[in-house]
Amino acid sequence: MPLRQEEIWDAETARSYDTPGTGMFAPEVLTPAVDRLAELAGGGRALEFAVGTGRVAVPLARRGVPVTGIELSQPMIDQLRTKADETTVPVVVGDMATASAPGPYQLVYLVFNTISNLLTQAEQVACFRNAARHLTPGGRFVIELGVPELRQLPPGQQAVVFESTPGYLGVDTYDPLNQHLISHHFRYTEDGQAHLSRSPHRYIWPAELDLMAQLADFTLESRHADWSGTEFTAESGSHVSVYRLGQDA
Repeated sequence: MPLRQEEIWDAETARSYDTPGTGMFAPEVLTPAVDRLAELAGGGRALEFAVGTGRVAVPLARRGVPVTGIELSQPMIDQLRTKADETTVPVVVGDMATASAPGPYQLVYLVFNTISNLLTQAEQVACFRNAARHLTPGGRFVIELGVPELRQLPPGQQAVVFESTPGYLGVDTYDPLNQHLISHHFRYTEDGQAHLSRSPHRYIWPAELDLMAQLADFTLESRHADWSGTEFTAESGSHVSVYRLGQDA
């Protein structure tokens, strides 16, 4: 039986999600993202789909950008509330493909592969259309997403180790027929105990993402390998894609 998002983003995950100063929260990771999103907001309002614990939304709001979030997991929202109140970062509880937030917005954004948490193509297209419904004409939808690592798969094998560090092993298992993968996170304690968590994803090639955008009246404005504007090439492991809505694209 597939894992449900509510089962993945539970209270235990929310408590351990934040790693201040390291990993996703390291300044060299977070600051360029906040800088770029503040620039793209252009003084307008921003909406984050799957806002989580506010890793990006909280520092973006501190930069003076009015930020609202949509989030499915109440435990993740509860963790966000330890850092910012409802006035600072309002949050609508719901699915990013369907939920509505009081708008309109100049910028909608999705970070750290979150669109892949939607496990069907139809849901991912609906996410684009939901972004379009929230944006002013000419507004931007920004997606940060990894490039599928299928070239790393030896013939006949289904798994790729994507990270191996002291105390942690990350393994992705692929189902190329259905364009699905499951990320397996093994964490080891000093006493030798292991803890496993898993998250399912539907991976998306950049060209497919662009077609989803066209279906929602978006045009690709730019694509870079990271938030700092590094050139996107065939060897890039991820991308930040900026789409513009409507005739002003």
